Formats: sequence, C-alpha cells, structure tokens
Amino acid sequence: QVQLVESGGGLVQAGGSLRLSCRASGRTFISHAMGWFRQAPGKERELVAAISWSGSTTYFADSVKGRFTISRDNAKNTVYLQMSSLKPEDTAVYYCAAHYSGLRYVNLAALDFDSWGQGTQVTVSS
Repeated sequence: QVQLVESGGGLVQAGGSLRLSCRASGRTFISHAMGWFRQAPGKERELVAAISWSGSTTYFADSVKGRFTISRDNAKNTVYLQMSSLKPEDTAVYYCAAHYSGLRYVNLAALDFDSWGQGTQVTVSS
C-alpha cells in the first residue's frame, strides 16, 4: 500500500473555497485510483470524489457536484480536491484514499480502497 498525507484543511466562511492536497509515497502512484472521503459529526463516511489512475474518469457525490473538482498530478504523486461554494454542511474530516487498480479502469463509486490518510479537518462557518 501507499502512504498518504493530506493537507490544506482549515476554517473557511460559507461560499468560500479551499483546496485539499494528498501526497502519496512510493513509485506506484500511477497505478492507483484515488478518492476523497469525508465524515461529518453524527454521519457515516461518504465518498465525495474519485479519479482514475489516468485522470480521465471522475466521480462526484450528488451533494458536491458542480462545487468540487478532483484532479491529480502523477509527476508529483499528488491528488487534489478543489472545493468551491462551500456550505456549513460540508464541515467534516476529509480523508484521502488509494485503490490499486493496476492501470485498469474500475467503478470509482464501488471501490474498496486499500490505503488511507490521516484526515484533515474542514470547517465551514456561516
């Protein structure tokens, strides 16, 4: 498995933007689909966005469509989550996750992810 470290969380007012970063160790990053999950107080963990190994395919939860963008830079072993038009209900701990896909395409919404980061707190105030 790869080691993942998230960064970029913080406090932002409603309507603002924030970009999360997740850097992976190892030399097999290109073989992994990547995802962002979040868990809010009193709620179950939710997949909010995912991206294929090549970046050609993405997935977004209905709750964030049109507001969040996921991207990756394989040269930097990094995946990003750009969050815009943030709402108080976006407040959660956000986790980066990786799935070894072996340069094949998979159903991004139904993956059992192999590796997880420690999480970064995102708080949206009103």
